[in-house]
Amino acid sequence: MNPGSQSSPLPVRPGRPVVFAETVRLALAPLVLLCSGFFTANFAISGQYSWPLTSRVFVLTLTVLVLSYEFVYKEQLAQHGSSHRAKIAILRSCLIPYVTGWVFMLALWKF
Repeated sequence: MNPGSQSSPLPVRPGRPVVFAETVRLALAPLVLLCSGFFTANFAISGQYSWPLTSRVFVLTLTVLVLSYEFVYKEQLAQHGSSHRAKIAILRSCLIPYVTGWVFMLALWKF
């Protein structure tokens, strides 16, 4: 064995991780957060605060936070190295769809 070959990094295909990160950021995260905002708003305005529903909303909220941090914020931070760009990605891919889900539920509830 050559000691120099052990310290060299494995070749990485640069296109694959970027495609996965962008797919999560542009498709999966907004869809999940839109649905999450809708169901959280439904829970909040329905007035049915039972333990099973409360625990579901709590777990849904934790799942959304983990998705947003791990798969959007950290990926953008790793790709661009700028926390400002990562925060913009969180705003566009996570916060805006979540609030849109809330607004959609409130609009349906009103009519």
